[in-house]
Amino acid sequence: MNTSERSPQRSYILEQVRQFYTEELSPRPFVPGETPVQVAGRVFDDEDLTYLVDAALDFWLTTGRFAKEFEASLAKTVGMRHAILVNSGSSANLLALSALTSPSLGERQLKPGDEIITTATSFPTTVNPIIQNGLVPVFLDVEPLETGTYNIDTRFLEESLSPCTRGVMVAHTLGNPFNLDAVTAFVKQHNLYLIEDTCDALGAQYRDRTVGTFGNLATVSFYPAHHITMGEGGAVLTSTPALKKLVESFRDWGRDCWCEPGESNTCGKRFDWQLGELPHGYDHKYIYSHIGYNLKATDLQAAVGVAQLKKLPRFIETRRQNFQLLKEGLQRWEKFLILPAPTPNSAPSWFGFPLTVREVAPFTRHQLIQYLEDHKVRTRLLFGGNILRQPAFGAIQRRVIGDLVQADRVMNSTFWIGVYPGITADMIQYVVNVFDSWMKRM
Repeated sequence: MNTSERSPQRSYILEQVRQFYTEELSPRPFVPGETPVQVAGRVFDDEDLTYLVDAALDFWLTTGRFAKEFEASLAKTVGMRHAILVNSGSSANLLALSALTSPSLGERQLKPGDEIITTATSFPTTVNPIIQNGLVPVFLDVEPLETGTYNIDTRFLEESLSPCTRGVMVAHTLGNPFNLDAVTAFVKQHNLYLIEDTCDALGAQYRDRTVGTFGNLATVSFYPAHHITMGEGGAVLTSTPALKKLVESFRDWGRDCWCEPGESNTCGKRFDWQLGELPHGYDHKYIYSHIGYNLKATDLQAAVGVAQLKKLPRFIETRRQNFQLLKEGLQRWEKFLILPAPTPNSAPSWFGFPLTVREVAPFTRHQLIQYLEDHKVRTRLLFGGNILRQPAFGAIQRRVIGDLVQADRVMNSTFWIGVYPGITADMIQYVVNVFDSWMKRM
């Protein structure tokens, strides 16, 4: 709602919300050794809070005006024709892949037994949709850890190809783009689908082009740990109108109708359809073409997203600055630690700062992260490590290319620390000091 259109009562409430933020929610001073340096977290201000309350005052609890604004703004920001808002990044991955199983795609429809190439170091929700749709994941290793990229090793792509290969679904690790030259050439040559999981990489670029624009579909997450947040939330990106319609159908119960909430005859022939074995004239709002879900977000979430998206350029720049400060501060310990590096031709939108303890180090990863945690420097492992070692994935149908030695190294020796915009330069210096104090004990 335009400020000039707000009622006096609404304007008064929102002004009180701004004052509440200042008095109750504004950031507290950093106290070294007492204040935890988190790996990630929500970064918000009074504008985000007022957007949330403004949406609540509408009491339009499903998708509405803020959802429409957010989808349009996100699509423009990334450089895609369409952004479809959903309730999480995980749901976005599920929908992106499920949409490709639609019979409407004809010969390009994904069917049970078809193979999708991915990496063994994937986050589970990049792999789960492959399994959940009856498809077969084909696991590749990541590049040698000494490169510092932690991304798919594209040298194995041709070896992974089989008559059943239908697509590639892989993430840009911790905001660092994978080798899009190699991957896009591979999928083009073999007429494969490409789904880019950009949940950790919103705003990253490859050859001056935003990631998420290279594939048929891409996904984004707005969980509090990610580049912007709406609490829970995600989106599917595409520039293909037919894929947009399919994603929306799978998101909205599998329905054939594409009316927005509150609308009822967008197609102009609501009672003039004949599909399946239904009688002619059956209400189009209740015709279902797919086995779908209900994965919509609310307008409350979208309102926060609208406010957050305005901050994205600043958030990305802060992440890059924090990354650079950490790299400069930890370079002196490269004899013990493998430091991260951007993929050639890329400008990462860093989600975290990955580190691998070298085999020659006189300490283990466990010892180092325990020391960091004891000194309030929070750490995370690189998700599932080698996901095939996880209990849930031991018995799945799959193909594996090579021995996955790098994925096992990730599992045993890699972790990451934060660069998110809530981390200040003073915090970075404290983190570097903690590393220094540990290393000087060796």
